[in-house]
Amino acid sequence: MAGQADNRAPYAKIAAHYTELIESGQLTPGSLLPSIKNLSEQWGVSTATAEKALRKLRNEGLVRGIHGIGTEVLDRPAPMSSGSQRQDRGRRTGSSWGSGERSDSHEAAVVPAPSDVAQALGIEPRSDVIRRRRVYRDRHGIVAHSTSWIPARYGKLIPQLAVSERLTGGTSLQLIAEATGVPISHRVDTASARVLTAEDAELLELDPKNPPTEPVVVMTAKFIDSEDNVVEYGVDLGGPGRTWQAESEVSQ
Repeated sequence: MAGQADNRAPYAKIAAHYTELIESGQLTPGSLLPSIKNLSEQWGVSTATAEKALRKLRNEGLVRGIHGIGTEVLDRPAPMSSGSQRQDRGRRTGSSWGSGERSDSHEAAVVPAPSDVAQALGIEPRSDVIRRRRVYRDRHGIVAHSTSWIPARYGKLIPQLAVSERLTGGTSLQLIAEATGVPISHRVDTASARVLTAEDAELLELDPKNPPTEPVVVMTAKFIDSEDNVVEYGVDLGGPGRTWQAESEVSQ
C-alpha cells in the first residue's frame, strides 16, 4: 500500500522496476536494458548489485544476454500466480493483480458444492457454497482462471461476496476476517498439472471441442482461520503455456 516502506534489497528493487516495465508492455521485446555500468550509475549502486539485478531478470526468463550487444527483452508470457501469492500481494498492495495484469468476467453465485469442494471446505456435498470466478489477463492473453469457493454462511455477514462484481474494501479473506473477528492463521497449497477437460477449455475461452493437448498448471489454496475453520478454497487454472514460480530467500 502507499506509504509502506520498501525493504527489498537494492538488486530486487531494480529487477522489480524492469519486470513491471516488461510485463506492462512499456519495454517491448527486442528492447535493450541499460548496461551494468549505466544501471549502477542510474540507481546509485555497485556494479555487482546491478549485475545481480540483471541476473535475476535472466533467471526469470524476461531477458537474455547477447555477447557484445547487451541485455535484450524477451517475448514470453509471465508466470501465473497461486491463490496464496495473490492473497499475499493483496495484503501488501490492496490488489491481487500481478504486473501488467487485469481481471474481468467477475461472476458470483450460490451453488451446490461439488464433492471435491465440499471435502476441501469440510461441508456436506451439495451444501450451499459461494462460488466466485474471475479471469486474469495480460497482454499475452489469459494468465489464469480463478475460482474461490466460500461457505455460504459468510455471505450472510458479507453480502457482496455473492455479487458478480470485483470486491471492494479488501480481498475476500480480509473481509471475512474483519467481519468475524477471527484472523486467517494458515493455508495449505498444492500444485499439479493436468490435461485440459472440455470444461477447463471453456473457462479459458478455448474451443472445448478441440482443447490444447499440453498439460496446464493447476494451483489450489485452502485458507484456515485461527479457530480451524476453512474459510475459502481457491482453484487457479493456468492458461496454456503459463508456468508457475515461487521465490524465497535462502539463509546461509
